[in-house]
Amino acid sequence: MQLRFSICSWGAWSPQHQQPQDWQHWRSTNTHQNSSLADTPKLARVPAMQRRRYSALTKMQLEAAFQADAPHSCRTIFASRHGELHRTIGLLNNIVKAEPLSPLAFSQSVHNTASGIYSILTDNRAPSTSIAAGEESLPQALIEAYAQLNEDPTPVLLVFGDQPVPEIYTDFVDELDLPLSLALVIERCDESSTKPQLTLSQAREGNNISYGELVHSLSVARPIAGNLCHYHWELSFD
Repeated sequence: MQLRFSICSWGAWSPQHQQPQDWQHWRSTNTHQNSSLADTPKLARVPAMQRRRYSALTKMQLEAAFQADAPHSCRTIFASRHGELHRTIGLLNNIVKAEPLSPLAFSQSVHNTASGIYSILTDNRAPSTSIAAGEESLPQALIEAYAQLNEDPTPVLLVFGDQPVPEIYTDFVDELDLPLSLALVIERCDESSTKPQLTLSQAREGNNISYGELVHSLSVARPIAGNLCHYHWELSFD
């Protein structure tokens, strides 16, 4: 299996790297958050009364999507391994304490929360898909995108985002790159194009890369290849 894409535009957010140019200074050893940095994006283009209701994950995914600046009414694919797990834990704690559930928290605890909110904010009536596939959520979203592009070559917006799991689950996962969100506007690979080319294939022997390293290479237009999420990734530039 080998899937190839052209990257039309992109966006990414983490507390340490909040704008695309910040990723040029990414370092793999930078694991400590600066206390002066925001825990979540400001989302200045969204009215305060609306954005205050959004979870941290939704804000992260929206910020990356806005940075990518997808075409109007672009099809979307939103991917997250854990989704709105923090909201769900809060709701379960309410049930344990026999407290009433917040209708707002309940309505935004579903896995496609960010997808729905993005479509409302951008008046996007195009089809949207939400993907949850464990550690392979990002590559499975790319596989979904490849299938959609095979039927319709117009670009697709892919948005991936996750944050550290609640403390009760920390013994079951090991994800050092989070919180992080990434958005890619992608189309079918065109060999004559000067756009960055992304290739996804079966994992092979070699080095491993991280989400942050992949975004850093994209920001500095530097080729990279390695295994991530049980697949082999290659990012190239003409």
